[in-house]
Amino acid sequence: MPSMWLSENQKIGVIFCSAGGLFLFGGVLMFFDRSLLAMGNILFLIGLTLIIGVQKTIVFFTRPQKLKGTAAFCAGIILILLRWPLTGFLIELYGLFILFGDFLVTIGQFAGNIPIIGPYIRRGLEVLAGGRSNAELPV
Repeated sequence: MPSMWLSENQKIGVIFCSAGGLFLFGGVLMFFDRSLLAMGNILFLIGLTLIIGVQKTIVFFTRPQKLKGTAAFCAGIILILLRWPLTGFLIELYGLFILFGDFLVTIGQFAGNIPIIGPYIRRGLEVLAGGRSNAELPV
């Protein structure tokens, strides 16, 4: 089977990010269970690091225009670990929106190809992005 364009580390990173998303989803379904949310955060960060590399991850999180999002994301993780899971999750979600909000237009363009509902998804993500476009991808 062809490996597409992903290296072995990147494939493992995709698995870690997917597992992190599932743990986060499970943590929300279990009424903001802090252990599931914390595990989801850890798996997501490990997966992101494996996908784009350590150096690019550090550069992405420390860019001046992303420091507000990084601070909110880290504060959310700390609040989850300090037994404030709902507040921590909401602050973390805000941080993720600041960090990855530039990619909503790109995701919308991809989702726009889905039959019937695609254009509605694309329009909704473009409205959420607030006019942000031409995002600079971290890879």
